[in-house]
Amino acid sequence: MIRIFKHYIPKSLFYLGILECLILLAAIWAGLSFRFYQADLDMPAISTYAVEVMAYVFVVYIVLLATGLYQLDACRELKVTGIRLITSLGLSFLILSVVLYMLPEIDLWRSVIVYALVLTYPGLLFSRYIFTHIVDLKGLKRRVLVLGAGERAAMVRTCGQNNGGTVEFIDFLRINKSEDVISDAVPFKDAQPLKDYVTEHAVQEIVVAIEERRKALPIRELLDCKMEGCSICDATTFIERQSGTVSLHNLSPSWMIFSDGFGGVREVDLVLKRLFDVSASLLLLIASMPILILAAIAVKTTSKGPVLYRQERVGLNGKPFNVLKFRSMTVDAEADGVPKWAAKNDVRVTAVGRIIRATRIDEIPQIFNVLGGAMSFVGPRPERPFFVEQLEEKIPFYGERHRVKPGITGWAQLNYPYGASEEDTKRKLEYDLYYIKNYSLFLDFLILIQTVRVVLWPDGVR
Repeated sequence: MIRIFKHYIPKSLFYLGILECLILLAAIWAGLSFRFYQADLDMPAISTYAVEVMAYVFVVYIVLLATGLYQLDACRELKVTGIRLITSLGLSFLILSVVLYMLPEIDLWRSVIVYALVLTYPGLLFSRYIFTHIVDLKGLKRRVLVLGAGERAAMVRTCGQNNGGTVEFIDFLRINKSEDVISDAVPFKDAQPLKDYVTEHAVQEIVVAIEERRKALPIRELLDCKMEGCSICDATTFIERQSGTVSLHNLSPSWMIFSDGFGGVREVDLVLKRLFDVSASLLLLIASMPILILAAIAVKTTSKGPVLYRQERVGLNGKPFNVLKFRSMTVDAEADGVPKWAAKNDVRVTAVGRIIRATRIDEIPQIFNVLGGAMSFVGPRPERPFFVEQLEEKIPFYGERHRVKPGITGWAQLNYPYGASEEDTKRKLEYDLYYIKNYSLFLDFLILIQTVRVVLWPDGVR
């Protein structure tokens, strides 16, 4: 894993991104060269078209990121990649056309863009073909030794196997006899001295996943390994890095205190975030006005009740506010006055409501909440006070999600499928805590860009 602005990115995807930027660069330059050859003109120096070339690379790369082509699962399936590439390159052409219209100083013929996109498609398919054949090579995986054989160690193994397969587990060492979840674990005494065992098996990292550390943690042996250059981390940190979540099962106040993160947001970041929220809200409001009008008409003419739905939610530092959404349920959805979880295929949802929910159109009126300052574009989804009171009693650290402004979209929405049960809330909280711990404008940018993927392919939520 490579950490960029506190966010973890698989090395394989990082290197793939660099390779494909070079492919995009070669494609646009080849397109320019071919067009100049057609026009019987001398090809100028690349520096003359540096802005045009970088504009093409930037726009296409961002579209690839937004449409989910840098998800490990999508990268491994060439058929899925081929289909999504067609959509992505078509969307790239539309965006580049708009950019050229709005910025006429970017001197790039549309024919050049077409040539470049035609060349980009086989180039990216080839890079993905190579990727599928090398990403699972053992030489590219981090060699990990786990201390522990209980439930915590089992979670480490599951996480390492299910989230990109970027690690290779060398062994699990049983230190406490009571830890018997992993049946094939090796007794710790058989791996002595630990430093030699680590050297012999070329271990790069040791993950401490012991259930009970008191009088069981081999401090001296771990220190020797550390001094020899082997990385040491605990189970919570390993799971955070691999899955993009903060595991509630392993979370403790001491880990939150001593880990890097959870330090609040810098004042300058808050100002920049607010400036972005206001400017983006105004632009989105203008751009989505036709959709807002059509949605309002559809809601009003197909079911009784108001167009907009106001509902009290809990915001920053526990302060309540009224969230705005297009009404997607019948007016008597909670006729008994008792709040209910929304559910998949909820019978209370109207026919139009299903459409605007699936396309996220029902969320657009929350732009006014963002403009008013109660919400941000990116942050944990706000919940109702009735449920917050219950969840804070049942779920540890649930109240920590109110340390930041709630958002229209968020890390949990990108990575966890729709659900509205207590168990779903726990899983979403793990993603929310990761966002709060590792907050940066870079992470906000990634979330906003990848929200396009969720809108285009709702099943792309992992």
